[in-house]
Amino acid sequence: MIVASSSKRPLTVILATAALDAIGMGLIIPVLPTLLREVLHRQDVDDHYGYFLSIYALMQFVFSPILGALSDRFGRRPVLLVSLAGAAIDYTLMAFAPTLALLYVGRIIAGVTGANLAVATAYIADISSDEDRARRYGYLNAAFGVGFIVGPVIGGLVGSYSPRYPFLAAALFNGINFLMGLLVLPESHRAESKAFELPHLNPFRSLRWMFGLRGVLPFVLVYAIICCVGQVPQSIWVLYGEHQFRWDARTVGMTFAFFGLLYAVSQAFLTGRLTARFGERRTLLIALIADNAGFLMMGFATQGWMGFAICIPLAIGGIAMPALQAILSKQVDEDQQGELQGTLVAVMALATIFGPVVVTNFYAATKNDYPSPVWLVGSLVYLLCFPIFWYGRREPEAGIGPNREETGGDLQESPAADEYSSPVA
Repeated sequence: MIVASSSKRPLTVILATAALDAIGMGLIIPVLPTLLREVLHRQDVDDHYGYFLSIYALMQFVFSPILGALSDRFGRRPVLLVSLAGAAIDYTLMAFAPTLALLYVGRIIAGVTGANLAVATAYIADISSDEDRARRYGYLNAAFGVGFIVGPVIGGLVGSYSPRYPFLAAALFNGINFLMGLLVLPESHRAESKAFELPHLNPFRSLRWMFGLRGVLPFVLVYAIICCVGQVPQSIWVLYGEHQFRWDARTVGMTFAFFGLLYAVSQAFLTGRLTARFGERRTLLIALIADNAGFLMMGFATQGWMGFAICIPLAIGGIAMPALQAILSKQVDEDQQGELQGTLVAVMALATIFGPVVVTNFYAATKNDYPSPVWLVGSLVYLLCFPIFWYGRREPEAGIGPNREETGGDLQESPAADEYSSPVA
């Protein structure tokens, strides 16, 4: 493991890699429907567009825990390098794909290589001290947020010349990622043969593994609820803005840019300050309350400008993820970090597979009601987090973490752990 004091350069490289990776993915968002129309020779491509979203998430669900476990066994660096090289080749092939079938094959490969988020997250766990993890997870999420702001903007500009050019640009960004990792990224994890066995190839194994850890399960359930409820704004933000507030495409783009900026700022600067002052568990509670408030306000909003204002509590709610990741990373041993992060990415991918279908259909059936049921139901589901959180707060931690000391066969928490085990005020 790279000690925290010497981890600044590796952290910078991982954050740059994450930002470039997000830019590469975001580049194709504005042009994917246009490319589908070009290949299918028809205007109505909604069905295939939905399939493209789902199949990407499905591949992430299947391969995130596998890549995470492989990184536990063989090291983070080789798994990252292979996935980045594969993504660069894949986007190049998609740029020239003449048929729909080849586009689907390319999308499947993109989902597999995009599962390297689990490895990047485990890398940060390797190089960070307990006190730094939440803040650095915030940096990682901020890097992705910046990438998803920049990517669609570049994709829209380049795509105005050809819907295939952004795929070439995405290949270029992944190629830069690969070279950066090859030249300057050190290995952060000592490979251990016991960390990987054939059962790791089963993507559902991580979910079963999760249920065997009492200290992990409550917080993973909270994570799953956040991922599921998060499908509401991800799936219907554009549709709701057009229907409820009469937003045009330019205004919708402005809301995305505004939220992306707030999200990046809150991840980079607010996460560390709140966790340093209140601890990770209280920070998680603050974030859950803020996000739930944003859902309630959106359900009752009647003016377009309110959507911009509501971006503020929703962005603050985004700090729940790094706080939650930091809590969870302390519940498992060092050689299980990759599998844990792979499980979390898999849970998110699973929510992304089914969430948009459920949310959009429910919204279509209730969009003329006021207040908006889709936001209110999302808020009600969010409330499930609080009793689970309260139960998880009282559960003993699983395993001997870095803040534990072993004395006479019994486990005692060191003083540094008090911040994270104190009751929520």
